[in-house]
Amino acid sequence: MSIVKKGADKKMLEKMRNQRLSYADYMKLALYDEQYGYYMRQKEKIGRAGDFITTSNVGHIIGHVFASVFIRLIETYHVPPFICEIGGGTGRFAYAVLEQWKRQSPDTFEKGKYTIVETSPYHRKKQAETLASLIDHVHIVSSFAELSTPFCGIVFSNELFDAFPVHVIEKRNGQLYECFVAVEEDRLVEQSVPLENEEIVEYIVERNIQLVDGQRFEIPLAMKKFIFELDQAIDEAIIFTVDYGYTDEEWKHPARKQGSLRGYYRHQLIDDPLRYPGEMDLTTHIQWDALRFYGEQAGWAFTHLWRQDEFLLQAGILNQLIEHHDPNPFSEQSRHNRAIRSLVMSDIGKAFQVMVQQKKINVPIFT
Repeated sequence: MSIVKKGADKKMLEKMRNQRLSYADYMKLALYDEQYGYYMRQKEKIGRAGDFITTSNVGHIIGHVFASVFIRLIETYHVPPFICEIGGGTGRFAYAVLEQWKRQSPDTFEKGKYTIVETSPYHRKKQAETLASLIDHVHIVSSFAELSTPFCGIVFSNELFDAFPVHVIEKRNGQLYECFVAVEEDRLVEQSVPLENEEIVEYIVERNIQLVDGQRFEIPLAMKKFIFELDQAIDEAIIFTVDYGYTDEEWKHPARKQGSLRGYYRHQLIDDPLRYPGEMDLTTHIQWDALRFYGEQAGWAFTHLWRQDEFLLQAGILNQLIEHHDPNPFSEQSRHNRAIRSLVMSDIGKAFQVMVQQKKINVPIFT
C-alpha cells in the first residue's frame, strides 16, 4: 500500500480514482500518460540529475564499439547502411555511433542514415539538440507509421523492453490470480482477482509457464505485441537488443519468486512500484526466451545471446584503451580507460545482455 504525497502524484491518483487497473494499464498511465507520465514529462531522467543511468551513458565508448560492429556488417556483408534505434534516450549513443562511423568509414557514412523512433516529445527534443551537428544524417520520428517504407538495415535498442508495461500474476493455493491497482481513500493499493484475461492465459500456455505457490510473475503482452509491430515495419534487418533480463531457467530461481517489477527514483531502487506514480521510472527484467520465441514466430532467426561484457570484448572494446603516461587519475585518458574497465570488469557488464536476431539476413556478427 502506498500513500501518495506529491502534487503530480495526486493528479495521477485522481485519474485513477474509481477504477481498478491492471498493472499494465497502471504502468501505461504512470509512464506514458501525455500529461503526467514519467517519460512524457519535461524533466531530466537519465544521468546524475535524473533517476537512472544507462550503459549508453558511459561516455561514447559503447557507441564507438557498436559502431565498429555495424560498420563491419555494412562493409563486409553489404548490410544496407541504415541504422534504426528504438527509444534513443538523450541521443548520446546515436551521436557516438555517427561520430565513429564518419571517422572510420566516410564513404558508407555519406550513403547512410540514422533513424530514431522515440515516443517521448522531451527526448525527441533532446536528441535533436544532441545531434544538431549531424542532423543531415538523422531522421527522428515518433512511431513506425512515420517510416515511408519498410526498414532495411540494422535495428538497435538499449533498455527498451524493460520499461514496457506488464501484467502481474500470482499463484496462491494452487490458483492463478491477476494483480490490479486501485485507489482507496488517498492510497494506491493492490487487489487480486482470479485470472480471467484470455491473452494472459494464452501466453502462459504457449510459453509453458509453470509457477509455484507464492510466486509472482510478469506477463509481457506489450513486448509480444511490439515484436509483431516491429516485424511489420522491417524487411531485411539485423536486430540488436541490449537489456537486462532472465532466461526461462533463471527466473525460476527461488530468489526471484517475487518477480522483478521495481522503480528507480533519484538513483535509488524502490521495491514498491506504487510509491511515486508518474514520478519514477518503472522497470522489469525482460524474458529473453520470450523475445526469442515470438521473434521466431515472426520469422526472425536467433543468432546468439551474449553477456554484455563478453559481447564488448569480442567486439574489440580493449582496442579503445588509450596508452598514456599521465599519473593524474582524473585526466581524460585515465577516466576513459576506467570507463572501459568498468564495462568489462564490473557488475554492470555482467548484468546486461545482448541478443541478436536476423530477418532475411544470415551473416556472422563476429568472425
